[in-house]
Amino acid sequence: MIELRNVTKTYENIVALDNVSFIIDKGQFVSLVGPSGAGKSTLIRLLLCEEKPTEGKIYIAGRDITTLKPREMPYYRRKIGVIFQDYKLLPQKNVYENVAFALEVCEIADSEIKERVPKILDLVGLTSRKNNYPDELSGGEKQRVAIARALVHSPKILIADEPTGNLDPGNTWEIIEILQRVNMAGTLVLLATHNKDVVDKLMKRVISMKKGRITNDQKVGKYLI
Repeated sequence: MIELRNVTKTYENIVALDNVSFIIDKGQFVSLVGPSGAGKSTLIRLLLCEEKPTEGKIYIAGRDITTLKPREMPYYRRKIGVIFQDYKLLPQKNVYENVAFALEVCEIADSEIKERVPKILDLVGLTSRKNNYPDELSGGEKQRVAIARALVHSPKILIADEPTGNLDPGNTWEIIEILQRVNMAGTLVLLATHNKDVVDKLMKRVISMKKGRITNDQKVGKYLI
């Protein structure tokens, strides 16, 4: 589903990724760990086609995304769900509208939106909060809205970039449990995190990075840097 072949990314004289190769199979849950500057964010930007590698190839579902044309980018990105640490919600829209907007910009029919959004809100436990606005929500609830928005296109891949970085332990585990449920339903989850406790308790595959290189790839691992 995701394959990197000898991927290098440089910025002038700085090597952000250095000959990185790995394969993540369909339906896997993988934690991506490492200190600041390890290359995790660069890797995610490459997966989202926000940047291109200096060298190497990246395949998603068998397709080399390094060759995508600009007009193909929006369609590609809709197939990948992304969650960030800072939620990126629209403050003027309520919970329902924030999730629905991700479909509206793709010109999905109103009837389809009315069918999809309630199901996703139910999945993340926000049905009762659908009319509330972001400033009326807790941090955990905001992140659940972000997850709902990321899932509304039914992506086969979900990338979570430090999704619990701003949350307390209780809300952190609520988010992780949702990610696990999504994964159990068949979605590949790539979780970039600094949270050692989360990684150690998940007992899933762990890819460790340092200075742009993979230093460890554990099938059932713990947080190692």
